[in-house]
Amino acid sequence: MKKFALRSVLLAVLCPHPAPISAQSPAPNPAPDSSPARTVSLEFSNPNLIPANWTLKIHPDGSGHFRSQRGSAPRADGEWIEPADLDREVHVSPRFAAHVFEVAAAAHYFQKDCDSHAKVAFTGTKRLHYTGPDSSPGSAVACSFNYAKDKAVQGLSEELQAVATTLIEAARIERLRQHDRLGLDREMQSLAEMADDGRAAELVAIHDELVSLTNDESLMERVRRKARELLAKAGGD
Repeated sequence: MKKFALRSVLLAVLCPHPAPISAQSPAPNPAPDSSPARTVSLEFSNPNLIPANWTLKIHPDGSGHFRSQRGSAPRADGEWIEPADLDREVHVSPRFAAHVFEVAAAAHYFQKDCDSHAKVAFTGTKRLHYTGPDSSPGSAVACSFNYAKDKAVQGLSEELQAVATTLIEAARIERLRQHDRLGLDREMQSLAEMADDGRAAELVAIHDELVSLTNDESLMERVRRKARELLAKAGGD
């Protein structure tokens, strides 16, 4: 009993104030959010076109990525300059990004068959793909089609194809800028026409390329003026 009392006194002297629990063992850091990033992507494939394959990914904040591959289509006759293969980051307008995810949600994140199976001309295989926590636990879902039976899904695929057209045209314009200044003039006019009729969209995605054309004093004034007009249009996207 005396030994126990002596031990208690020693402990009281050495540790007069017991450390709080938080000081004894630091609280573990909260687990990082493991939810996958929300992504809508369109994979496109048509062996008769250049590029034959491309993928455009869009995130809710408007950031994304675009990758294209030429494929094995025969080279065009004449002096037509092909666009380079692309592997680049992209950024679309917040309004367009919100629209993409609204359509995806309304289409139940592409979890159902969306091909119309109608006998229409082949325009390329499209695969709309969604990744995010809104699908069954963080999984990725997709549907493939030539022509979608749902008008909203078909419309979304056409809009994403128009964004891809903008990016591919910008790559071709850069090639023409280096090798064919007269061809560059024609291609800028072509891009402007496509932007007007909706075949090209989200010019904001090539903002830096347009600024570079605008500031290049070695180019024809018509080319620089067209770049300024497209920049102004991009501001309204």
